[in-house]
Amino acid sequence: MTSLDKPTSETDQPHRTDQQDSDAKAVTEAALFEAFGGVRGMVETVLPGLLFVTIFTVNKNLTASAVAALAVSLALVVVRLLRKDTVKHAFSGVFGVAFGVLFAKMTGNAKDFYLPGMIYTLGLALAYLVTTLAGLPLIGLILGPVFKENLSWRTRNPGRKKAYAKASYAWGLILLAKCAILFPLYWWADTAQLGWVLVALKIPPFLLAVYLTWVFLAKAPPPIDVFAEMEAEEQAEKDRKAVRVGLAPEFAQAEEDLATGVAGTDRDPGPARHRRTD
Repeated sequence: MTSLDKPTSETDQPHRTDQQDSDAKAVTEAALFEAFGGVRGMVETVLPGLLFVTIFTVNKNLTASAVAALAVSLALVVVRLLRKDTVKHAFSGVFGVAFGVLFAKMTGNAKDFYLPGMIYTLGLALAYLVTTLAGLPLIGLILGPVFKENLSWRTRNPGRKKAYAKASYAWGLILLAKCAILFPLYWWADTAQLGWVLVALKIPPFLLAVYLTWVFLAKAPPPIDVFAEMEAEEQAEKDRKAVRVGLAPEFAQAEEDLATGVAGTDRDPGPARHRRTD
């Protein structure tokens, strides 16, 4: 078992000072903002749906509402491209709005604009719960690369795996609760009522899930930077090769003999040492 694979236990983790705890919370907060888009990502998530329900509430025109929502989603992507920012959050918004527009136009029912997003939310909730039960919490798969730990938490950092499991359960249960509100409204409420409730439920559940994730991870052992470990291993191997190349020929031969199990068989043993006798 190599040093990169060696598991650790929670008791192996050193006691952290208040400053280290503060640093861990700051690092976790920054990673969550990067993973979930921060304030700007939330705005890009809410704005298209808000525009759709506002226009539809005023004029009951499905086409105008759909076109406006899709246009603002594309505009958000263009702004990110011009600023050379990451576009993954904006693009996900475009695809979500595009599917909603497609569903609504195919059925002629404006409420179906929200249906793809609701189905996605339900599927995501189940994914969080099922992957956690399977021992591979989804939130760990999402945040592992952000923390530069990849999947090292699975076998080497049990305290961190437990935190990821708690966070994934929190995400799954919060999203299930959201679905429990939205799906009955899809059948009973009109388009405007469903739309306003959905807009109202965009941010608070998300913030609650992110906050709980931050709490669990900030108290967990720090991530293992597997990239730094791999770089250190590569550098150590280069150093070993440099030392071997710089050895004198006789020492290089001795090292080779030791490696092949024939050391000392064909070499002059040198002058014998005589014991001094009285």
